Amino acid sequence: MKKILIINGHPNKESLSFAFAKAYNKGVTNSGAEVKEIIIADLNFNPNLQFGYQKRTELEPDLLNAWEKIKWADHLVWIHPVWWGGLPANMKGFIDRLFLPGFAFQYRENSMFWDKLLKGKTAHIITTLDQPSWYYWLVYGRPSINQLKKATLEFCGIGPVKVSYFGIIKNSNETTRQKWISKVEKLGRQNK
Repeated sequence: MKKILIINGHPNKESLSFAFAKAYNKGVTNSGAEVKEIIIADLNFNPNLQFGYQKRTELEPDLLNAWEKIKWADHLVWIHPVWWGGLPANMKGFIDRLFLPGFAFQYRENSMFWDKLLKGKTAHIITTLDQPSWYYWLVYGRPSINQLKKATLEFCGIGPVKVSYFGIIKNSNETTRQKWISKVEKLGRQNK
C-alpha cells in the first residue's frame, strides 16, 4: 500500500492551498492508500538555521515528528503558493531546518559529491500562481520549482518530481476554483 505525505506550506487555513490539501487527502483516502499530513503553519519551530552548517541547532519535537513522517512516506506532495517567485517563508524555514546533512543527504569526505539519503521516494509539487505558468517559466525561470524540485528534492535523491500549476488565482472565480479542486482530488485518487 502506497504511503503518501501531504506537506502544506501555506500559512493561511482559508487559502486555496488548504482546499487543495483537503481535496488531495480525500482522493488518497478514497484510493485506499495511506496518508499523513504536515501543516507547516501548525508546527512550533524556529525557521532560522541560526548557525548555518557550522553548528547543529537541536530539532524541536514538531520537526522530529515531521522527519519521521518524511521517512515513512513513499510519495511527498508539496502544496504551496508562489510568493515573490519563491516559497513562503515558513516553508523555506522548514526545509532549511530539516533537510540537513546526515538526514536528507551526506557529503562524502574529501569529495565534491554527496550521498542522496532520500532515494526511492517520489514527489509532486502542487503550486498556485498569480500569472500564467508559461510566463513564470519563460520570464522568471521558475525559481520556486528550481529551488524545491532541483536544489532540494532531487539533490536528496527524490524522483521523479512532478509539478502541477494552478492559476491565475487573483482572477479566478468559484467555478474555476472548484474545477481545480476536483482536479487535485483526482490526482490524490491516482496517487500522483
